[in-house]
Amino acid sequence: MIKKILFNYQNKSQLIIAMIGSFLGFTFLVTSIHYLIRVNEFGEGEEILGNNTMIIQKKINNFSSLKMTKNDFSEREIESIQKENFVEILQPILSNNFDVALQTDSELVPYLRTDVFVQSVDNEFTKIDSAKWKWAPGDEFVPIVLPREFLVMLNTFASAKGIPPISDDLAKSVGFKFTLTSPGKKEFEKVRIVGFTNEVSAILVPETFMKYGNLNFPKGEPAIITQLMLTVKEGLFGEFENYLDKRNLESKENSMIVGKLKSVAGTLFSILIAISVITVFLAGLVLVQYAQLLISRNEYEIRTLLRQGYSPKKVINSILLYFIKVFAVISAASIIAFGLLKYFIDKLLDKGGIQIDSGFTFLSVLAVILAFVIYSIVNYFNAKRGVLKTQ
Repeated sequence: MIKKILFNYQNKSQLIIAMIGSFLGFTFLVTSIHYLIRVNEFGEGEEILGNNTMIIQKKINNFSSLKMTKNDFSEREIESIQKENFVEILQPILSNNFDVALQTDSELVPYLRTDVFVQSVDNEFTKIDSAKWKWAPGDEFVPIVLPREFLVMLNTFASAKGIPPISDDLAKSVGFKFTLTSPGKKEFEKVRIVGFTNEVSAILVPETFMKYGNLNFPKGEPAIITQLMLTVKEGLFGEFENYLDKRNLESKENSMIVGKLKSVAGTLFSILIAISVITVFLAGLVLVQYAQLLISRNEYEIRTLLRQGYSPKKVINSILLYFIKVFAVISAASIIAFGLLKYFIDKLLDKGGIQIDSGFTFLSVLAVILAFVIYSIVNYFNAKRGVLKTQ
């Protein structure tokens, strides 16, 4: 009865326009939030280093080769970089100042021994469990992070010997050992691989092991700092890249590509989120205005219903239920449209060589639910105020 009186004879053109606006806003909002999250997650599962972590060094040129320029960082240079706005965390990378060799120590792989270069970074730059990334003299083994190129080299060597290649998981169970040497002194330490990295060319070891080797097996030459590890603040990758160009510094190319991808995509999706929020807000205002107009046009009918014994609560609930159904249709249509868009966008990204998680993100769907709840609450108080005003 109430529905027929209040809604059946109303001009719904304004309502339809508002529904279309809300549908588009909701769809763009959920899509933007989803891909902003997925872009920021890109590459996280494969890399042992933390998000936005970069390694920088001075560019090598002919003058460097002739030792006419230095390729190490002074304390003053490190302090200067630390003060830059884009730097979240920065620390020097410690390198070995002692002779160390890595060799296989397992029947699963052929014997291989090679001199290696090891480096140490603070655990706050990695995603390794701190309980696994520690070492003290007398421990059973030294945890290491192995460059993936080293595993490729090991598999190439194994194939030449007619031995099947080694997977990442199997490599972690293969026995290795370090040989630390200095004049008249030698020591062996068992090694266990705890992760792999594409970002660092040296083998990573805990800082305590590095200090132990430099102290007990020194070459007699002072250690120098040629690389720095830093975490770039979100949204400031462009500033970081400009700084490298101006200061004749460089970072690994694939790290720069991924960082630039995240920065550009993050900015674009953030802009799209802002536009979507504005669209949803304006469409919501139109819906609220439509509800107010509906109540004002039906003041006589509402007053008559109240005089006939209908409670204000029942009239309010009828108006609220009507718009809840409208919001539910908009939300459901938006999520369906998002699912279709996601299917095609994921296929395009996959063809472009960008593999991201194909699952739905909780926050993107939550955004639609929150908008639905806010719309419903605003409409309830709007309907309540309009109905009570007619009494």
